[in-house]
Amino acid sequence: MTPTTEKRRQDWAPRRADVEAIVGGTHCDPFSVLGLHGGRNDTSLCVFLPGATSVLALDPDTGDEIALEKLHKAGFFGASVPAGFSERYRLRVTRDGQPHEIEDPYRFGPILGEVDLHLFGEGSHLRLYEKMGAHLIEHDGVAGVSFAVWAPNAKRVSVVGSFNDWDGRHHPMRRHDAGVWELFIPALQAGTLYKYELLDAENIVLPLKADPYGFQHEHPPATASIVHGLPARPEGVEPWQSERAARHNIHAPISIYEVHLGSWMRGHGGRYLSYAELADRLIPYMQDLGFTHVELMPVSEFPFDGSWGYQPIGLFAPTSRFGSPEDFADFVGRFHAAGIGVLVDWVSAHFPTDEHGLGRFDGTALYEHEDPRLGFHKDWNTLIYNYGRREVLNFLLANALFWLERFGIDGLRVDAVASMLYLDYSREPGEWVPNKFGGNENLEAIAFLKRLNELTFSECPGTTTLAEESTAWPGVSAPTDTGGLGFGFKWNMGWMHDTLGYMEKEPVHRQHHLDQLTFGLTYAFTENFVLPLSHDEMVHGKGSLIGKMPGDRVHKFANLRAYFGFMWGHPGKNLLFMGGEFAQEAEWNHDRSLDWHLLEDDMHRGVQALVRDLNRLYRDTPALHVLDTDPKGFEWVDASDKEACVISFLRWGRDGDAPALIVCNFSPVPRENYRIGVPQGGRWIERLNTESSNYGGSGEGNGGAVDAEEVSWHGRDRSLALTLPPLSTLIFVADV
Repeated sequence: MTPTTEKRRQDWAPRRADVEAIVGGTHCDPFSVLGLHGGRNDTSLCVFLPGATSVLALDPDTGDEIALEKLHKAGFFGASVPAGFSERYRLRVTRDGQPHEIEDPYRFGPILGEVDLHLFGEGSHLRLYEKMGAHLIEHDGVAGVSFAVWAPNAKRVSVVGSFNDWDGRHHPMRRHDAGVWELFIPALQAGTLYKYELLDAENIVLPLKADPYGFQHEHPPATASIVHGLPARPEGVEPWQSERAARHNIHAPISIYEVHLGSWMRGHGGRYLSYAELADRLIPYMQDLGFTHVELMPVSEFPFDGSWGYQPIGLFAPTSRFGSPEDFADFVGRFHAAGIGVLVDWVSAHFPTDEHGLGRFDGTALYEHEDPRLGFHKDWNTLIYNYGRREVLNFLLANALFWLERFGIDGLRVDAVASMLYLDYSREPGEWVPNKFGGNENLEAIAFLKRLNELTFSECPGTTTLAEESTAWPGVSAPTDTGGLGFGFKWNMGWMHDTLGYMEKEPVHRQHHLDQLTFGLTYAFTENFVLPLSHDEMVHGKGSLIGKMPGDRVHKFANLRAYFGFMWGHPGKNLLFMGGEFAQEAEWNHDRSLDWHLLEDDMHRGVQALVRDLNRLYRDTPALHVLDTDPKGFEWVDASDKEACVISFLRWGRDGDAPALIVCNFSPVPRENYRIGVPQGGRWIERLNTESSNYGGSGEGNGGAVDAEEVSWHGRDRSLALTLPPLSTLIFVADV
């Protein structure tokens, strides 16, 4: 090499240390080395293409071709090119004797703008999913995929996939000051598998990570993300959206059917049904039974079937178990077309420790807390989000809006809220860290939940949120401007536990525990409550609803029917886990279908018929729903007849609405001429009797109606003399 050649080499050639770092996959700023760079005398062009034997740079403007010199045997090429060499150059690469032309990812400028990065840094980029993740775009006239991921403490981040042999040296990304890494890779298409390879601050290559913002993931147990692009907003939803605010109003009839898609019904050989097949079967079933909403247990992608979706990794991807994102969007649209709202369980309390997930994403506690007293759930062996970190809040808030906006979901049921609110949740002394005031309230999680609800109701009008909150935290469903958390509704977990505890007791003992039925009315109007009979009470050895009922087979079914009648008559919206509507006998098993064959039995069909009629009566009788959250909508007639195990109460609607009378006999003894005081005379129609022969009962009752008599009772001028079948609930509506 002549001195002149060596001098020119020094003018354009990269430093040896940079070459070695690129080749070794440790360079933290690949765009400072690769691509076109102006020198003192010439412009240089450097590329790293492992496996290439030769590389030509092609200038599309002039037609010039420049051979790049192989500067490192691993595949690092470079050359001095004339000043003005087109920035739109292409590369002709020869591998295994076969030449092909490609675009160089390192000739393209950034995708993310200053505004995006600023909003991300302050945690206020509400549609962050429009920028982060993998997006099919056209950049500088070239089709490809833009990738963006947050990893502020990584030394190097690369996109890897089958397109580069999963080799992180190929496509290292550009780093921005906000800790966001991005890269545009030309020619990649939808369906491409990819992950991120990260090098931590100690030059340790971390386990490959799935994309936190990935819109599609492989079917578990495979763990790669799939290039998909942002799901399109649903079309033709205006009529539904214009009505759904009224459907979610506290005065509306809301009857929710909770469903685990993987086990509601399965196909031949136990295979999963697709989203389309599920819609084909589930929609007409729900229409027939009269449920107003379906609530889906989590559908965000999750690795372990046994978590039922409550340990998600792909928060922006509908699970691939049942189809594509488009299939899920169509699934939601079909429910809306059928007049059924769609609620989704949303998990923001924790995330799993699977190595391809969010845990120690860039080698540090990024999404979680470093201190396990703050960042680890020992009950579930999961990690807790760091709600005090702006970028983490942005991730979660953007995800909530993503499901509501991109798939048209009508509401989010937020899982495990109690675990978020309390720093000492399920922790012994010394296992938790008090807040700055010395208390056990998680101030950062509280602020997050308030912001979540404010955004949901302001950005997605007509949608709602529901809290699974199992304590007496005040104001869960109160507006944030009055000090509440701002949820639309709260699950009444206390009601579920108390009333099930009562029903599980042998009737001979119930007279001593009537307060378990009545206690819920002391706080029934402190929140906008949903009465849940959820999956939580059907697993882990708790058995099924029918299995909890005492007595022989006849008594078990009578007890369950009476309990359902009490539930639908009680103030609050209703939620029933799948299978309960036909008295599934076995404990729920997520690995197999419900026992649909039970509907061949008259008793099981009878329970199903009862639920159908309860939903219809509930929907058609304003007194049973319009004042669910108002004390004016409820009045005890008698809650003191402990010996007979009979309770009675009135439900009131607005002015002009006929009142409803609910009478429950939770003893196995029939009561003849049982007198109940009523607020008005005339005829009271027996609209529902859980012991009707239509439901598998004895058929005892009151002949369809009872006339009020001028006999004072329960402090009222008029009363009804009723026949109360054993283990029954009767619902009467005044004939006005």
